Amino acid sequence: MFKYLVATRARRRVAWLVLTAGVAVVAVALPLFQPWKLWVDETVDEPPPAAVADAAGTASAGPRATAGPVTIARGTFVSHEHDTTGTVRVVRGPDGSRHLRIEDLDTSNGPALKVWLTDAPVLAGRDGWYVFDDGRHVDLGALKGNKGSQNYPIPAGVDLSAYRSVSIWCARFRVSFGAAQLTD
Repeated sequence: MFKYLVATRARRRVAWLVLTAGVAVVAVALPLFQPWKLWVDETVDEPPPAAVADAAGTASAGPRATAGPVTIARGTFVSHEHDTTGTVRVVRGPDGSRHLRIEDLDTSNGPALKVWLTDAPVLAGRDGWYVFDDGRHVDLGALKGNKGSQNYPIPAGVDLSAYRSVSIWCARFRVSFGAAQLTD
């Protein structure tokens, strides 16, 4: 009888340890991998940048403001880790400010998705999945939505001749979801 009680207690301890370890793994894995994002789409539909607001938050006026934005580079997304479609444009406003405009984006959602301007060439297929963090890049911020059209300001000091591609970059897994080569 004593052996039976000792064995039962040992099994209970092991079961509690396994259960505690399992809960700890799930508590760490869920925020890290965010698997629910595979089924949740975030749609953004921002209008194209027209007139860029000044520091006071009002649109600039005057003869230069009426000239309108100009597209200075464009590209089309190719799929990498996830199916990705859509186009990108670099738009210069009448005041000289520049925005990256992503239009009709359709890709998977994921954890820690970023929009990067990079110096890496866009390679089709699996060869292009991991190249964008090898060289220089400018992080334009978190991807606002995995579907739709959205704008990202490009910092004034960025030399666009040095950054000729755009990547939807998953910082968590260090992989490109899709990328576009910029051409004038």
